[in-house]
Amino acid sequence: MGISQEISNGPPPKSMDMEPAGEKFYADPPQYDGDIVGEMSERERNIYDQGCDKFHRLGWKRLTVILIVEAIALGSLSIPSSFATLGMVAGVICCVGLGLVAIYTSYIVGQVKLAFPNVASYADAGTLMWGRVGYEVINIMLILQLILLVGSHTLTGTIAWTTITESNVCSIVFSVVSAVILLLLAVPPSFAEVAILGYIDFISIIAAIGITIIGTGVEATNSPGGRSAVNWSAWPKENITFTDAFIAISNIIFAYSFAMCQFSFMDEMHTPKDFVKSIWSLGIIEIIIYTITGAVVYAFVGQDVKSPALLSAGHVLSRVAFGIALPVIFISGSINTTVLARLLHGRIYKNSPIRFINTKMGWITWLIFITVITWIAWVIAEVIPFFSDLLSISSSLFISGFTFYFPALMWFMLLRKGPWTSPKNIALSIVNACVFAIGMITLGAGTYASVDDIINNYRDGSVRGVFTCAKPN
Repeated sequence: MGISQEISNGPPPKSMDMEPAGEKFYADPPQYDGDIVGEMSERERNIYDQGCDKFHRLGWKRLTVILIVEAIALGSLSIPSSFATLGMVAGVICCVGLGLVAIYTSYIVGQVKLAFPNVASYADAGTLMWGRVGYEVINIMLILQLILLVGSHTLTGTIAWTTITESNVCSIVFSVVSAVILLLLAVPPSFAEVAILGYIDFISIIAAIGITIIGTGVEATNSPGGRSAVNWSAWPKENITFTDAFIAISNIIFAYSFAMCQFSFMDEMHTPKDFVKSIWSLGIIEIIIYTITGAVVYAFVGQDVKSPALLSAGHVLSRVAFGIALPVIFISGSINTTVLARLLHGRIYKNSPIRFINTKMGWITWLIFITVITWIAWVIAEVIPFFSDLLSISSSLFISGFTFYFPALMWFMLLRKGPWTSPKNIALSIVNACVFAIGMITLGAGTYASVDDIINNYRDGSVRGVFTCAKPN
Protein backbone atom coordinates (compact mmCIF):
# COMPACT_ATOMS: atom_id res chain seq x y z
CA MET A 1 0.00 0.00 0.00
CA GLY A 2 2.70 2.61 -0.59
CA ILE A 3 3.27 5.68 1.51
CA SER A 4 2.57 4.53 5.07
CA GLN A 5 0.81 1.89 7.09
CA GLU A 6 -1.36 4.46 8.81
CA ILE A 7 -5.13 4.18 9.24
CA SER A 8 -6.87 2.49 6.35
CA ASN A 9 -6.90 4.34 3.05
CA GLY A 10 -9.22 1.94 1.29
CA PRO A 11 -8.97 -1.75 0.50
CA PRO A 12 -5.43 -3.16 0.45
CA PRO A 13 -3.95 -3.54 -3.02
CA LYS A 14 -4.25 -6.82 -4.83
CA SER A 15 -0.54 -7.42 -4.44
CA MET A 16 -1.02 -8.28 -0.77
CA ASP A 17 -3.91 -10.70 -1.41
CA MET A 18 -3.40 -13.77 0.80
CA GLU A 19 0.38 -13.94 0.77
CA PRO A 20 1.85 -13.14 4.21
CA ALA A 21 4.94 -11.00 4.39
CA GLY A 22 8.07 -11.88 6.29
CA GLU A 23 9.26 -10.04 9.36
CA LYS A 24 11.87 -8.23 7.33
CA PHE A 25 9.09 -5.93 6.14
CA TYR A 26 9.36 -4.00 9.38
CA ALA A 27 13.07 -3.40 9.04
CA ASP A 28 12.66 -1.72 5.68
CA PRO A 29 11.84 1.97 5.31
CA PRO A 30 8.31 2.85 4.12
CA GLN A 31 7.93 2.09 0.43
CA TYR A 32 6.12 4.69 -1.64
CA ASP A 33 3.80 3.90 -4.50
CA GLY A 34 5.72 4.62 -7.69
CA ASP A 35 2.88 6.54 -9.37
CA ILE A 36 2.38 8.77 -6.36
CA VAL A 37 6.09 9.42 -5.91
CA GLY A 38 6.34 10.49 -9.53
CA GLU A 39 3.63 13.09 -9.00
CA MET A 40 5.07 14.53 -5.76
CA SER A 41 7.16 17.64 -5.49
CA GLU A 42 10.16 17.70 -3.14
CA ARG A 43 8.08 19.60 -0.57
CA GLU A 44 5.30 17.00 -0.72
CA ARG A 45 7.83 14.19 -0.41
CA ASN A 46 9.18 15.83 2.76
CA ILE A 47 5.66 16.01 4.14
CA TYR A 48 5.18 12.30 3.46
CA ASP A 49 8.49 11.46 5.14
CA GLN A 50 7.58 13.53 8.19
CA GLY A 51 4.16 11.88 8.27
CA CYS A 52 5.67 8.39 8.25
CA ASP A 53 7.96 9.33 11.13
CA LYS A 54 5.08 10.93 13.03
CA PHE A 55 2.84 7.87 12.86
CA HIS A 56 5.37 5.11 13.68
CA ARG A 57 6.59 5.91 17.18
CA LEU A 58 4.75 3.48 19.47
CA GLY A 59 6.57 0.83 21.47
CA TRP A 60 4.77 -2.02 23.26
CA LYS A 61 4.69 -0.20 26.60
CA ARG A 62 3.10 2.90 25.11
CA LEU A 63 0.74 0.66 23.14
CA THR A 64 -0.31 -0.94 26.43
CA VAL A 65 -1.05 2.50 27.82
CA ILE A 66 -3.11 3.43 24.74
CA LEU A 67 -5.01 0.13 24.95
CA ILE A 68 -5.71 0.78 28.63
CA VAL A 69 -7.04 4.23 27.75
CA GLU A 70 -9.29 2.77 25.06
CA ALA A 71 -10.39 -0.28 27.03
CA ILE A 72 -10.58 0.30 30.79
CA ALA A 73 -13.18 3.00 30.97
CA LEU A 74 -16.95 2.71 30.80
CA GLY A 75 -16.81 -1.08 30.88
CA SER A 76 -15.57 -1.15 34.46
CA LEU A 77 -18.44 1.11 35.54
CA SER A 78 -21.10 -1.32 34.29
CA ILE A 79 -19.67 -4.55 35.76
CA PRO A 80 -21.16 -4.38 39.32
CA SER A 81 -24.72 -4.10 37.97
CA SER A 82 -24.02 -7.15 35.79
CA PHE A 83 -22.98 -9.06 38.93
CA ALA A 84 -26.23 -7.99 40.60
CA THR A 85 -28.18 -9.58 37.74
CA LEU A 86 -26.07 -12.70 37.18
CA GLY A 87 -25.01 -13.38 40.76
CA MET A 88 -21.49 -13.66 42.16
CA VAL A 89 -20.61 -17.06 40.68
CA ALA A 90 -21.77 -16.41 37.11
CA GLY A 91 -20.41 -12.86 37.28
CA VAL A 92 -16.89 -14.02 38.14
CA ILE A 93 -17.02 -16.82 35.55
CA CYS A 94 -18.13 -14.40 32.82
CA CYS A 95 -15.51 -11.77 33.74
CA VAL A 96 -12.61 -14.21 33.75
CA GLY A 97 -13.81 -16.44 30.91
CA LEU A 98 -14.73 -13.67 28.47
CA GLY A 99 -11.49 -11.87 29.36
CA LEU A 100 -9.39 -14.90 28.40
CA VAL A 101 -11.33 -15.30 25.16
CA ALA A 102 -10.74 -11.60 24.37
CA ILE A 103 -6.98 -12.04 24.91
CA TYR A 104 -7.00 -14.99 22.50
CA THR A 105 -8.95 -13.18 19.79
CA SER A 106 -6.74 -10.11 20.20
CA TYR A 107 -3.76 -12.40 19.64
CA ILE A 108 -5.34 -13.60 16.38
CA VAL A 109 -5.86 -10.00 15.26
CA GLY A 110 -2.21 -9.25 15.98
CA GLN A 111 -1.07 -12.32 14.03
CA VAL A 112 -3.08 -11.14 11.03
CA LYS A 113 -1.33 -7.77 11.25
CA LEU A 114 2.09 -9.44 11.35
CA ALA A 115 1.25 -11.72 8.44
CA PHE A 116 -0.25 -8.91 6.34
CA PRO A 117 1.57 -5.69 7.35
CA ASN A 118 -0.45 -3.47 5.00
CA VAL A 119 -3.65 -4.27 6.90
CA ALA A 120 -4.12 -0.95 8.67
CA SER A 121 -7.66 -1.40 10.02
CA TYR A 122 -10.31 -4.01 10.61
CA ALA A 123 -11.86 -3.09 7.27
CA ASP A 124 -8.64 -4.05 5.47
CA ALA A 125 -8.84 -7.49 7.09
CA GLY A 126 -12.37 -7.69 5.71
CA THR A 127 -10.93 -7.15 2.24
CA LEU A 128 -8.63 -10.13 2.67
CA MET A 129 -11.56 -12.34 3.59
CA TRP A 130 -14.39 -11.11 1.34
CA GLY A 131 -13.00 -8.50 -1.04
CA ARG A 132 -14.59 -5.09 -1.52
CA VAL A 133 -17.88 -6.17 0.08
CA GLY A 134 -16.05 -7.27 3.24
CA TYR A 135 -14.19 -3.98 3.36
CA GLU A 136 -17.30 -1.84 3.10
CA VAL A 137 -19.42 -3.89 5.53
CA ILE A 138 -16.76 -3.96 8.25
CA ASN A 139 -15.94 -0.31 7.62
CA ILE A 140 -19.58 0.63 8.25
CA MET A 141 -19.66 -1.51 11.39
CA LEU A 142 -16.46 0.08 12.67
CA ILE A 143 -17.74 3.59 12.00
CA LEU A 144 -21.05 2.95 13.77
CA GLN A 145 -19.37 1.26 16.74
CA LEU A 146 -16.89 4.09 17.26
CA ILE A 147 -19.68 6.67 17.07
CA LEU A 148 -21.66 4.68 19.66
CA LEU A 149 -18.59 4.61 21.90
CA VAL A 150 -18.15 8.37 21.69
CA GLY A 151 -21.87 8.73 22.36
CA SER A 152 -21.65 6.53 25.45
CA HIS A 153 -18.81 8.69 26.79
CA THR A 154 -20.88 11.80 26.12
CA LEU A 155 -23.75 10.26 28.10
CA THR A 156 -21.43 9.27 30.95
CA GLY A 157 -20.01 12.80 31.01
CA THR A 158 -23.55 14.15 31.30
CA ILE A 159 -24.29 11.82 34.22
CA ALA A 160 -21.00 12.84 35.84
CA TRP A 161 -21.61 16.61 35.58
CA THR A 162 -25.21 16.23 36.77
CA THR A 163 -24.07 14.21 39.79
CA ILE A 164 -21.12 16.46 40.65
CA THR A 165 -22.92 19.79 40.43
CA GLU A 166 -26.36 18.77 41.73
CA SER A 167 -27.62 21.90 40.01
CA ASN A 168 -30.86 22.65 38.23
CA VAL A 169 -29.03 23.20 34.95
CA CYS A 170 -30.67 21.30 32.09
CA SER A 171 -28.87 18.02 31.41
CA ILE A 172 -28.66 18.94 27.72
CA VAL A 173 -26.27 21.73 28.71
CA PHE A 174 -24.03 19.20 30.44
CA SER A 175 -24.17 16.89 27.42
CA VAL A 176 -23.01 19.77 25.21
CA VAL A 177 -20.18 20.52 27.64
CA SER A 178 -19.17 16.85 27.56
CA ALA A 179 -19.22 16.79 23.76
CA VAL A 180 -17.03 19.91 23.56
CA ILE A 181 -14.45 18.41 25.94
CA LEU A 182 -14.36 15.20 23.91
CA LEU A 183 -13.87 17.28 20.76
CA LEU A 184 -10.95 19.26 22.19
CA LEU A 185 -9.15 16.15 23.46
CA ALA A 186 -9.47 14.54 20.00
CA VAL A 187 -7.53 17.33 18.28
CA PRO A 188 -4.08 15.57 18.45
CA PRO A 189 -4.19 13.11 15.51
CA SER A 190 -1.39 10.75 16.57
CA PHE A 191 -1.86 8.11 19.27
CA ALA A 192 1.73 8.59 20.41
CA GLU A 193 0.93 12.23 21.11
CA VAL A 194 -1.84 11.32 23.56
CA ALA A 195 -0.01 8.40 25.22
CA ILE A 196 1.01 10.59 28.15
CA LEU A 197 -2.67 11.19 28.88
CA GLY A 198 -3.01 7.44 29.30
CA TYR A 199 -1.22 7.53 32.62
CA ILE A 200 -3.63 10.17 33.87
CA ASP A 201 -6.49 8.10 32.49
CA PHE A 202 -5.38 4.92 34.28
CA ILE A 203 -4.81 6.67 37.61
CA SER A 204 -8.20 8.33 37.22
CA ILE A 205 -10.22 5.13 36.77
CA ILE A 206 -8.31 3.22 39.46
CA ALA A 207 -8.81 6.07 41.95
CA ALA A 208 -12.52 6.38 41.08
CA ILE A 209 -13.06 2.64 41.47
CA GLY A 210 -11.06 2.66 44.71
CA ILE A 211 -13.21 5.44 46.16
CA THR A 212 -16.35 3.57 45.12
CA ILE A 213 -15.17 0.35 46.77
CA ILE A 214 -14.12 2.13 49.97
CA GLY A 215 -17.28 4.22 50.09
CA THR A 216 -19.63 1.30 49.56
CA GLY A 217 -17.65 -0.79 52.04
CA VAL A 218 -17.87 1.84 54.76
CA GLU A 219 -21.58 2.36 54.08
CA ALA A 220 -22.24 -1.39 54.23
CA THR A 221 -20.30 -1.70 57.49
CA ASN A 222 -22.19 1.16 59.12
CA SER A 223 -25.63 0.05 57.95
CA PRO A 224 -27.98 -1.92 60.27
CA GLY A 225 -26.74 -5.49 60.38
CA GLY A 226 -23.40 -4.59 58.80
CA ARG A 227 -22.00 -6.27 55.69
CA SER A 228 -23.75 -9.53 56.55
CA ALA A 229 -27.08 -7.80 55.92
CA VAL A 230 -26.22 -6.86 52.33
CA ASN A 231 -28.58 -8.68 49.95
CA TRP A 232 -26.03 -10.10 47.53
CA SER A 233 -26.25 -13.66 46.24
CA ALA A 234 -24.01 -16.22 44.64
CA TRP A 235 -26.80 -17.00 42.18
CA PRO A 236 -28.80 -14.96 39.64
CA LYS A 237 -31.44 -12.61 41.02
CA GLU A 238 -34.96 -13.90 41.45
CA ASN A 239 -37.35 -13.79 38.52
CA ILE A 240 -34.53 -12.87 36.16
CA THR A 241 -35.68 -12.42 32.57
CA PHE A 242 -33.81 -13.35 29.43
CA THR A 243 -33.52 -9.65 28.57
CA ASP A 244 -32.00 -8.76 31.95
CA ALA A 245 -29.53 -11.65 31.82
CA PHE A 246 -28.27 -10.92 28.34
CA ILE A 247 -27.93 -7.18 28.92
CA ALA A 248 -25.74 -8.03 31.92
CA ILE A 249 -23.59 -10.35 29.80
CA SER A 250 -23.42 -7.79 26.99
CA ASN A 251 -22.17 -5.16 29.44
CA ILE A 252 -19.30 -7.48 30.41
CA ILE A 253 -18.56 -8.12 26.74
CA PHE A 254 -18.44 -4.35 26.16
CA ALA A 255 -15.63 -4.15 28.70
CA TYR A 256 -13.44 -6.43 26.55
CA SER A 257 -13.64 -4.60 23.24
CA PHE A 258 -9.96 -3.67 22.80
CA ALA A 259 -9.39 -5.83 19.68
CA MET A 260 -11.55 -3.45 17.66
CA CYS A 261 -8.88 -0.73 17.36
CA GLN A 262 -5.86 -3.01 17.53
CA PHE A 263 -4.97 -2.86 13.83
CA SER A 264 -4.94 0.93 14.01
CA PHE A 265 -2.81 1.00 17.16
CA MET A 266 -0.35 -1.61 15.89
CA ASP A 267 0.03 0.41 12.71
CA GLU A 268 1.90 3.04 14.73
CA MET A 269 4.30 0.55 16.35
CA HIS A 270 7.94 0.61 15.38
CA THR A 271 8.18 -3.12 16.31
CA PRO A 272 4.72 -4.64 15.71
CA LYS A 273 5.68 -8.15 16.84
CA ASP A 274 5.91 -6.83 20.41
CA PHE A 275 2.10 -6.52 20.50
CA VAL A 276 1.83 -9.83 22.40
CA LYS A 277 3.34 -8.20 25.49
CA SER A 278 0.77 -5.45 25.26
CA ILE A 279 -2.33 -7.61 24.95
CA TRP A 280 -1.30 -9.94 27.77
CA SER A 281 -0.52 -6.98 30.02
CA LEU A 282 -3.82 -5.33 29.20
CA GLY A 283 -5.87 -8.52 29.36
CA ILE A 284 -4.61 -9.52 32.79
CA ILE A 285 -5.05 -5.98 34.14
CA GLU A 286 -8.60 -5.88 32.78
CA ILE A 287 -9.59 -9.26 34.22
CA ILE A 288 -8.27 -8.31 37.65
CA ILE A 289 -9.87 -4.85 37.71
CA TYR A 290 -13.24 -5.97 36.35
CA THR A 291 -13.56 -9.03 38.57
CA ILE A 292 -12.53 -7.24 41.76
CA THR A 293 -14.68 -4.21 40.98
CA GLY A 294 -17.75 -6.26 40.11
CA ALA A 295 -17.46 -8.72 42.99
CA VAL A 296 -16.51 -6.29 45.76
CA VAL A 297 -18.95 -3.49 44.91
CA TYR A 298 -21.76 -6.01 44.49
CA ALA A 299 -20.86 -7.62 47.84
CA PHE A 300 -20.98 -4.20 49.53
CA VAL A 301 -24.11 -2.81 47.84
CA GLY A 302 -26.14 -5.86 46.84
CA GLN A 303 -29.09 -5.81 44.45
CA ASP A 304 -29.40 -2.03 44.70
CA VAL A 305 -26.09 -1.41 42.90
CA LYS A 306 -26.44 1.22 40.19
CA SER A 307 -25.00 1.64 36.71
CA PRO A 308 -22.59 3.41 36.33
CA ALA A 309 -21.23 1.92 39.57
CA LEU A 310 -19.91 5.26 40.81
CA LEU A 311 -23.51 6.23 41.62
CA SER A 312 -23.46 3.59 44.36
CA ALA A 313 -20.74 5.22 46.46
CA GLY A 314 -23.11 7.38 48.48
CA HIS A 315 -24.17 10.99 48.10
CA VAL A 316 -20.85 12.74 48.75
CA LEU A 317 -18.44 10.06 47.56
CA SER A 318 -20.34 9.60 44.28
CA ARG A 319 -19.65 13.24 43.51
CA VAL A 320 -15.98 12.83 44.45
CA ALA A 321 -15.65 9.61 42.45
CA PHE A 322 -17.19 11.15 39.34
CA GLY A 323 -14.91 14.16 39.69
CA ILE A 324 -11.87 11.90 39.76
CA ALA A 325 -13.28 9.82 36.89
CA LEU A 326 -13.66 12.80 34.54
CA PRO A 327 -10.24 12.22 32.89
CA VAL A 328 -11.04 8.59 32.01
CA ILE A 329 -14.50 9.51 30.76
CA PHE A 330 -13.18 12.12 28.34
CA ILE A 331 -9.69 10.85 27.44
CA SER A 332 -10.93 7.35 26.59
CA GLY A 333 -13.84 8.78 24.63
CA SER A 334 -11.62 11.08 22.61
CA ILE A 335 -9.41 8.14 21.59
CA ASN A 336 -12.38 6.63 19.77
CA THR A 337 -13.01 9.93 17.98
CA THR A 338 -9.38 9.97 16.88
CA VAL A 339 -9.51 6.39 15.59
CA LEU A 340 -12.63 7.08 13.53
CA ALA A 341 -11.43 10.41 12.20
CA ARG A 342 -8.11 8.88 11.17
CA LEU A 343 -9.92 6.09 9.35
CA LEU A 344 -12.19 8.46 7.39
CA HIS A 345 -9.57 11.16 6.84
CA GLY A 346 -6.98 8.66 5.61
CA ARG A 347 -9.44 7.10 3.19
CA ILE A 348 -10.60 10.36 1.61
CA TYR A 349 -7.08 11.79 1.30
CA LYS A 350 -5.28 8.52 0.65
CA ASN A 351 -3.04 9.93 -2.13
CA SER A 352 -2.57 13.40 -0.72
CA PRO A 353 -0.17 14.96 1.81
CA ILE A 354 -3.31 16.20 3.59
CA ARG A 355 -3.72 12.74 5.12
CA PHE A 356 -0.75 13.29 7.41
CA ILE A 357 -2.36 16.33 9.08
CA ASN A 358 0.83 18.37 9.05
CA THR A 359 -0.31 21.09 6.63
CA LYS A 360 -2.87 23.89 6.97
CA MET A 361 -5.44 22.09 4.84
CA GLY A 362 -4.74 18.86 6.69
CA TRP A 363 -5.57 20.50 10.02
CA ILE A 364 -8.69 22.20 8.65
CA THR A 365 -10.10 18.95 7.30
CA TRP A 366 -9.11 17.10 10.47
CA LEU A 367 -10.99 19.57 12.68
CA ILE A 368 -14.05 19.27 10.45
CA PHE A 369 -13.99 15.47 10.74
CA ILE A 370 -13.74 15.33 14.54
CA THR A 371 -16.41 18.02 14.90
CA VAL A 372 -18.93 16.12 12.75
CA ILE A 373 -18.19 12.83 14.55
CA THR A 374 -18.65 14.45 17.96
CA TRP A 375 -21.93 16.07 16.91
CA ILE A 376 -23.38 12.77 15.67
CA ALA A 377 -22.27 11.04 18.89
CA TRP A 378 -23.96 13.76 20.96
CA VAL A 379 -27.24 13.20 19.11
CA ILE A 380 -27.03 9.45 19.84
CA ALA A 381 -26.39 10.14 23.53
CA GLU A 382 -29.58 12.20 23.64
CA VAL A 383 -31.65 9.67 21.69
CA ILE A 384 -30.56 6.70 23.87
CA PRO A 385 -30.04 8.39 27.27
CA PHE A 386 -29.62 5.25 29.41
CA PHE A 387 -26.24 3.79 30.19
CA SER A 388 -26.60 0.00 30.30
CA ASP A 389 -28.74 -0.30 27.17
CA LEU A 390 -26.40 1.90 25.13
CA LEU A 391 -23.46 -0.32 26.07
CA SER A 392 -25.53 -3.44 25.38
CA ILE A 393 -26.49 -2.28 21.88
CA SER A 394 -22.86 -1.54 21.13
CA SER A 395 -21.77 -4.98 22.37
CA SER A 396 -24.45 -6.92 20.55
CA LEU A 397 -24.32 -5.31 17.14
CA PHE A 398 -20.60 -4.67 16.76
CA ILE A 399 -18.29 -5.89 19.54
CA SER A 400 -19.72 -9.39 19.04
CA GLY A 401 -18.03 -9.30 15.64
CA PHE A 402 -14.82 -7.39 16.37
CA THR A 403 -14.03 -9.39 19.52
CA PHE A 404 -15.46 -12.81 18.65
CA TYR A 405 -16.70 -14.01 15.30
CA PHE A 406 -14.43 -11.96 12.99
CA PRO A 407 -11.18 -13.10 14.69
CA ALA A 408 -12.43 -16.70 14.59
CA LEU A 409 -13.06 -16.37 10.85
CA MET A 410 -9.63 -14.77 10.40
CA TRP A 411 -8.03 -17.90 11.79
CA PHE A 412 -10.00 -20.15 9.44
CA MET A 413 -9.48 -17.97 6.36
CA LEU A 414 -6.12 -16.26 6.85
CA LEU A 415 -3.94 -17.95 9.48
CA ARG A 416 -4.57 -21.69 9.37
CA LYS A 417 -1.63 -23.66 7.99
CA GLY A 418 -1.23 -27.32 7.13
CA PRO A 419 -3.86 -30.05 6.75
CA TRP A 420 -7.18 -29.82 8.56
CA THR A 421 -6.58 -33.25 10.10
CA SER A 422 -3.44 -32.28 12.03
CA PRO A 423 -3.95 -32.39 15.83
CA LYS A 424 -3.12 -28.68 16.14
CA ASN A 425 -5.63 -27.62 13.50
CA ILE A 426 -8.35 -29.87 14.91
CA ALA A 427 -7.89 -28.33 18.37
CA LEU A 428 -7.77 -24.77 17.06
CA SER A 429 -10.77 -25.40 14.82
CA ILE A 430 -12.81 -26.41 17.84
CA VAL A 431 -11.61 -23.39 19.84
CA ASN A 432 -12.37 -20.94 17.04
CA ALA A 433 -15.73 -22.54 16.30
CA CYS A 434 -16.68 -21.97 19.95
CA VAL A 435 -15.48 -18.35 19.76
CA PHE A 436 -17.53 -17.87 16.58
CA ALA A 437 -20.59 -19.30 18.32
CA ILE A 438 -20.15 -16.89 21.25
CA GLY A 439 -20.10 -13.99 18.81
CA MET A 440 -23.18 -15.09 16.88
CA ILE A 441 -25.20 -15.75 20.05
CA THR A 442 -24.24 -12.31 21.35
CA LEU A 443 -25.25 -10.73 18.04
CA GLY A 444 -28.69 -12.34 17.93
CA ALA A 445 -29.73 -12.68 21.56
CA GLY A 446 -28.00 -9.49 22.71
CA THR A 447 -29.63 -7.34 20.03
CA TYR A 448 -33.05 -8.73 20.88
CA ALA A 449 -32.51 -8.12 24.61
CA SER A 450 -31.29 -4.55 24.06
CA VAL A 451 -34.19 -3.55 21.84
CA ASP A 452 -36.69 -5.24 24.15
CA ASP A 453 -35.31 -3.41 27.20
CA ILE A 454 -35.35 -0.03 25.45
CA ILE A 455 -38.99 -0.56 24.45
CA ASN A 456 -39.89 -1.62 28.01
CA ASN A 457 -38.08 1.39 29.54
CA TYR A 458 -39.85 3.89 27.30
CA ARG A 459 -43.21 2.16 27.83
CA ASP A 460 -42.79 2.15 31.62
CA GLY A 461 -41.56 5.74 31.68
CA SER A 462 -38.47 4.71 33.65
CA VAL A 463 -36.10 6.75 31.44
CA ARG A 464 -36.03 10.37 30.42
CA GLY A 465 -37.31 11.39 27.02
CA VAL A 466 -35.28 12.33 23.98
CA PHE A 467 -33.64 15.78 24.26
CA THR A 468 -35.19 16.50 27.66
CA CYS A 469 -33.73 18.08 30.78
CA ALA A 470 -34.40 15.17 33.14
CA LYS A 471 -31.45 13.42 34.75
CA PRO A 472 -30.07 10.69 32.46
CA ASN A 473 -30.30 7.07 33.59
